Amino acid sequence: MPASPAETTSVTLPEAFEDPVYRAAVVDLLGVISYGEISAFERLADDSKLAPTLEDKLALATMASVELGKVAALHTHLRALGADPFAAMAPFRAAIDEFHRHTAPADWVEGLVKAYVGDGLANDFYREIATYLDPDTGELVLSSLDDDGGHAALVVDRVRSVIAADPAQGGRLALWGRRLMGEALTQAPRGAVDRDALTALLTGGVDRPGLDLAALGRMFTRLTERHQERMGELGPDA
Repeated sequence: MPASPAETTSVTLPEAFEDPVYRAAVVDLLGVISYGEISAFERLADDSKLAPTLEDKLALATMASVELGKVAALHTHLRALGADPFAAMAPFRAAIDEFHRHTAPADWVEGLVKAYVGDGLANDFYREIATYLDPDTGELVLSSLDDDGGHAALVVDRVRSVIAADPAQGGRLALWGRRLMGEALTQAPRGAVDRDALTALLTGGVDRPGLDLAALGRMFTRLTERHQERMGELGPDA
């Protein structure tokens, strides 16, 4: 459904959006982040059913609601660009759903690690892209990735407790983390490369810098290092 005039004037657009390629890239980026948030909501809501205590069920349900609550601002910005938020999300649904099918957790603790490590990898990738955006859009993207509910600390605490109680869990979860890393690094580049506008955003243009092959390699090195730091936060055996 086309956006109404009231919906398209809620955000003042900077001059960067006069470039149709840049506009298309932002629509794609906000679309993929939006669907990622919706998918995270669904996954966390499902994982809450596996939680061993009522306290943990509530914690995961709260995490899920926070993810869903971030979608509205993204959709407002998409409508301001004259885009249909649901059409913007549609091209990324298959890839994101495929990632989650390939990384379905076997139990509650694997779900916690996935929420912490898997979502962290995706968010790091989007933070890298945010550096190529106009300030307002960049701030919107970064705010949608913030852990404003302290959920990372909750996950670290729960996983560390599991490993402390059963050290053998550390090796299993370390393997799980590496699998998540491999799947995430496979899917994230595909999502960008398959969309011409996002590729153009990363590679730059005559009026803006972009990533050459060396810079792209450094970016993925940073993503890997941040992943290793997160696994280290889960405990020395993870």
